[in-house]
Amino acid sequence: MKDINIDFNDLDINNIGAWPTPLKAIVIVIICAATLAAGYFLDIKKQQTTLQRAERQELTLKQDFETKQAKAVNLEAYRQQMKEMEESFGAMLRQLPSKTEVEHLLVDISQTGLASGIEFKLFKPEKEVFTEFYAELPIKIRMTGTYHQFGSFVSGVAALPRIVTLHDIVISGGKKEGEALTMDLTAKTYRYLDDDELSQQRQKEKKKRKGRR
Repeated sequence: MKDINIDFNDLDINNIGAWPTPLKAIVIVIICAATLAAGYFLDIKKQQTTLQRAERQELTLKQDFETKQAKAVNLEAYRQQMKEMEESFGAMLRQLPSKTEVEHLLVDISQTGLASGIEFKLFKPEKEVFTEFYAELPIKIRMTGTYHQFGSFVSGVAALPRIVTLHDIVISGGKKEGEALTMDLTAKTYRYLDDDELSQQRQKEKKKRKGRR
């Protein structure tokens, strides 16, 4: 085997073509190896990035699947809850009188007071207050009687088939001994809105929302 003697001081970097053939072969091999290595590592890095993105997407899809699966498993329970809520809401709605029934309810409240033995000094329905789907009718009431009679009146109102709530109750004693007590309060009853009133309320709500913008 012939020895190869190369004087690196005589090599011109700008004229690689004049280098000895063995040295040129070595340089070519090194360049090819470096190119392949660079391509390999760049491709690996790209694949790692793609893999990480796929893993994140897989995690997201897995969580989404688990959420939907949980909903699907509990779907029947949700339907049952919705049915119960609708029935409960319907029962509450039936306790609200219609516009034509309010007068009868006022009579019921008045008769409950008379049956309790109290004496009305004031029984004044106020202006209705409208909400989203029902109207609230406050009634200013002043009555005289005993604690027992007041308690009987409150119990009688609570037993009415319609919803009536009592607010701002104030009881004051008579100025003289044996004089009757006076109770001031606001009774509130409620009624559901008919279709025309509901439409009007929705229009008002839309105007309010536009006004806030």
